[in-house]
Formats: sequence, C-alpha cells, structure tokens
Amino acid sequence: MPFEWIVAIRYLREGRAQSLLILAGVAVGVGIIVFLSALISGLQVSLIDRTLGTQAHIVLRRPDEMPRPLLERDGPVAVTAHVERPAQRLRSILQWQQVLDSVERMPGVVALTPTVTGSAFARQGTANRAVLIRGVDPAGFLRIIDVGSKITAGRFDITGTDAVVGSELAAALGLTVGDKIRLSAPDDRSEVFTIRGIFDIGNKDANERWVFVSLRSGQTLLDLIGGVSTIEVKVADIFSAESIAQRLSARTGLEADSWMKTNTQLLVGLRSQNTSSYMIQLFVIIAVALGIASVLVVSVVQKSREIGILKAMGTPTRRIIRVFLIEGALVGLVGSVLGVALGAGLSLFFASLAKNPDGSPTFPVDLNLALFLRASIIATITGVVAAAAPAHRAARLDPVEVIRYG
Repeated sequence: MPFEWIVAIRYLREGRAQSLLILAGVAVGVGIIVFLSALISGLQVSLIDRTLGTQAHIVLRRPDEMPRPLLERDGPVAVTAHVERPAQRLRSILQWQQVLDSVERMPGVVALTPTVTGSAFARQGTANRAVLIRGVDPAGFLRIIDVGSKITAGRFDITGTDAVVGSELAAALGLTVGDKIRLSAPDDRSEVFTIRGIFDIGNKDANERWVFVSLRSGQTLLDLIGGVSTIEVKVADIFSAESIAQRLSARTGLEADSWMKTNTQLLVGLRSQNTSSYMIQLFVIIAVALGIASVLVVSVVQKSREIGILKAMGTPTRRIIRVFLIEGALVGLVGSVLGVALGAGLSLFFASLAKNPDGSPTFPVDLNLALFLRASIIATITGVVAAAAPAHRAARLDPVEVIRYG
C-alpha cells in the first residue's frame, strides 16, 4: 500500500470519535440528497406519466382557416368592412401518406399514427351523451397511448363496427361489453357499433367522452373518406418535444402542438421543483464540506508534531498534501456509501406509508443506479475539495517549530 494511504488510514483510525462524527455527517447529507432527489424525481415521473398517458407527445393538424375581410355595400358603393372568421370544419391533412413518411424520417421520432377525431353523440335507448370519436389504427395508436393496458372489461378490439368506450361513459349510458350503441355525427350521419371493451385511463374527461372506433369507421362517420384529421407522434426524449414540433411544422407546413406547449403550467411546476431540489442539495453540500474541513483542520493541529517529524525525515510536501486529500476522499466515499443506504431506506419507507386505491404509492420514489453514483461522486469530490485547505495548512508547517514547541 502506498505511504500516503497508510498514513491517511492511520490518522483516521487514531481519531475515531472525530472520524465517526464526520462520517455520520456525510452520511446524513448524502441521505438527504438521495431522499429528496428520489422523491422529487418520482413525483415528476408520476405527473408526466399521468399527463402523457392520455395524449401524444406531438399532434400535427391543418392550421385553422384564417379570418377574411368582408365588405358591406349600400348599393354599388362599399361603405364598411369587417373581418369574419370562417366556420371551422373537419378537414383532412393534404397528402397525409407523404407527410407520414416525412415525419417518420425526422430524428427523435419513435412512433406515429394517423387519426380521425371529431365530435358526435352517443345514444343508448333514451340516454345520449356528447362524445369525441377517435378513429385510429390500433397497432400504431397503441404505441402512442397504451389504452390496451387500461382495459377494465373486454379487450381493445375496434375492427369493423366495434367500439371501445370509457368507464364513465359506460356507466352513464348503462353499457357493458356486447351492448350496442349508436353514434351520430352533427350532419346526421349515424352508425350502430358493438361495445368490445371499456377502459379507464385515470382521466375523468377522457373516460366520459372518448369513443375509439377503427380508422375506416371514423372516416365514414365524420365524412372524411380517405383522409385523416391529425397525425399523432411519439418522441424518444419527451423534453425535446417542442423543438421537434417546431422542426416538423417547418418541414410539413402543418400546425404542430407538443405536450410542452399544451401543458405549460405543468412544465413550470416541474422546473420549479428541479430548482428547489438543486438549491437544497447545494446547501447540504456546503454543510458537508464545512464539516469535513473543520475535522481535518483539527487533525492537522493534533498531528502537527508527527507532520513535522515526517517533513524533517525528508517526506516531500506534496506527499503530506496527498495524505489529507486521501483522508477527505475516504471520508466522502465511505460516508456516501452509508448515505446512499440511508437515503434509499428512507425513500422506500416513506413510499410505503400511503397507498392509492389501486395499490400504487401515493408518493412514488425514483431510485436508480445513476442517482446513487451521482450522490457518491458529489460526496467524494466534496471531501477532496474540503480537504484542500487543511492539506495546504499542513504543508506550510515548519518542522523545526512544531517539533520544538509541539
């Protein structure tokens, strides 16, 4: 074992009370970092999953028709003008097959699917409800929103004239799997569908209004034969959705709405949580660094005579510095290992205190190897940095004076 390591370990062993005290301080600091990071990250993941569990990362659609000025005439002379917004109607994306090919080649896009979406009425006996028809291709759509895993009765089967409805709508209309339901579009087009599945995706509005049918049935019912009203896109990095949406809009000329644009308040909340977490971690790191530095300064004072003897025997100054830097690194590393265990235990205990009705934790935590490594590296670096001042203090000691006066 190198000389510096032998001396550093010996100093730590001789001052056991001080070493145990500072190890406890480092462990508590790292434990707080792990606990807060796991809790905030878990809450963020849960919020994002709930939000993106009911929507695509990016939705492409044709822009709304722009208002146009109209002249009002009094005889042959135009006397005034006003701007009138045209009635917005369901329109197909032009050459949508080519648009699909273009979007699919965009870097960062992992899945996409064409859809037809429009308003309608669902009727069962004398009861009726306003609903949102979603004509989709099942294979492609399930890669965007995994409704199949949210089925509570039946299955996600929308071939032919089959339909899948939300649990709230099924309860309101008294529907069960196998029942018939009539869907009527605003222009009096209507068709009877058979209920093949009932879903619950944890969103009351979606459970009340969404009705899934096949893409062809949606096109027929909404009078959009051969067309699609939207293209829904999933990206690899959810936080790059807005930049990808802007590039898609520039490439296709379509309006591209990302989840980041439609959930601005959620994004602000997530960023505020991150800022709060970083500030707390910074203060914890400062406290740990001051603790390590103070203990090592005391160690330098206590070991002054020994350091002087080592220097008098010809030990280079750089090796004296290394002794205390190694001490700081060892304290940071060992304390971080204890702190990771403490933080993980606290996180799991806290998550087990409260459960949702479905058995999932009310306060989920996100424990992962990257978090543990980051906390350990931060603690080790903090230990080395905190040891720098005591190390230089030891290096400046005059061996003659410390040996004579102690």
